[in-house]
Amino acid sequence: MTGDTELLEAAQRVDRGSIVVGHDGSPGADQALEEALVLARALGVPLVLVRAWSLVTAPRRADWEFGYVPGYDECAEIVRLALVDDAGPAVEGYPDVSVTCQAVHASPTQSLVEVSRRARMLVVGARGVGGLAGMLLGSVSDQCVRHAHCSVLVARTPV
Repeated sequence: MTGDTELLEAAQRVDRGSIVVGHDGSPGADQALEEALVLARALGVPLVLVRAWSLVTAPRRADWEFGYVPGYDECAEIVRLALVDDAGPAVEGYPDVSVTCQAVHASPTQSLVEVSRRARMLVVGARGVGGLAGMLLGSVSDQCVRHAHCSVLVARTPV
C-alpha cells in the first residue's frame, strides 16, 4: 500500500481531537513528544505518534542478510517497532495517556499534514535529523506550520 490511499488510511486511524506528534528519532522529536504528552494528559486526549518512512530510511532487521528485500508490511512493522522503542522511555512516564504509533510510507511533510486532518493539534520538533543544523526551523516543521489542518506546536529543545 502506498501513496494517497495509505495517507488517507493513516489520517482515518486518528481519533478526532487527538494530539499528533511527528517523531524521527532526533532530540527535537523527543522534545516534541514530551510537550505532547504533557498536553495530552492535561486535555485528556489520546496521542498519536507518527514516523514517516521510505525503503531508503527504513531500518533493517537485526538478522538482515545482503540480498534480502523485505516486503512492505515487514518494513512498516520494523519502522513502527523502532518508533515504539524510541518513544518508550518518555511514554512510560505517562501511563494515563493513550498512545498509538503509526509508520506511514510517505514523506514526513505529507504524512504529518495528512494525519493532521482529524487532529486537535500537531506537535513537531523545531529541527529534525536532516539538513542544515544552523537553521532555527527545519523544513518539515516549516511546512507543517504552513499546511497542517490544525494548530501546530513547534517544540524547541532547551539550550
